[in-house]
Amino acid sequence: MKRMNIVWGILLIGIGLITLMQTMGVIVGGLGIVWAFVFAAVGATFLWTFITDRSRWWALIPAFVLLSLAATAFLEGALPETSDRWTGAVFMGGLSLSFWAVYLVRRDYWWAIIPGGVLLTIAVVAAMPGRESLSGGIFFLGLALTFGLVFLLTRMMWAIIPAAVLALIGGAIAIGQEVWLQYLNYVWPVFLIAAGLYLIVRVMRR
Repeated sequence: MKRMNIVWGILLIGIGLITLMQTMGVIVGGLGIVWAFVFAAVGATFLWTFITDRSRWWALIPAFVLLSLAATAFLEGALPETSDRWTGAVFMGGLSLSFWAVYLVRRDYWWAIIPGGVLLTIAVVAAMPGRESLSGGIFFLGLALTFGLVFLLTRMMWAIIPAAVLALIGGAIAIGQEVWLQYLNYVWPVFLIAAGLYLIVRVMRR
């Protein structure tokens, strides 16, 4: 704990000095890269907190958040012309990694799969150029895959329902055909009937 307080003290002093020099005009160019190293250092501190004590799984979330901020700040400082396209994807991808890391170290925290998958889907969509129909379809398909993973990794039957519904919506939007939407009017009630029959059969077997 004493070592951590020293590390935090050094980091706070460093951030204060950088902010002061920025206000005084001492630091003008390359400020994004400087802040990238600051965010990376603070993120590494949280990561070290988890490494030294595995019970502090919560430290993984701020660690990856700050590391993703460091990556976006570095992109904006080093590649200002192309950073607009990738900063959102990189940041959302870093947030997604934080929840996947939580699930990997604590398999009983299955809930982390959902924000991890949703944020990863948003990261993929953010990295895609134009074409709203395709990106919208990928968004819903990504959500469907997320709930599909919840079922595969936890064997929770309820996850099949949102996975199937989101997959149908995503396929309809991605293909962009009205025929798909017409078929959904038939598939949806059939799916509900099948789900109800499954629940009844399951109870009768018990």
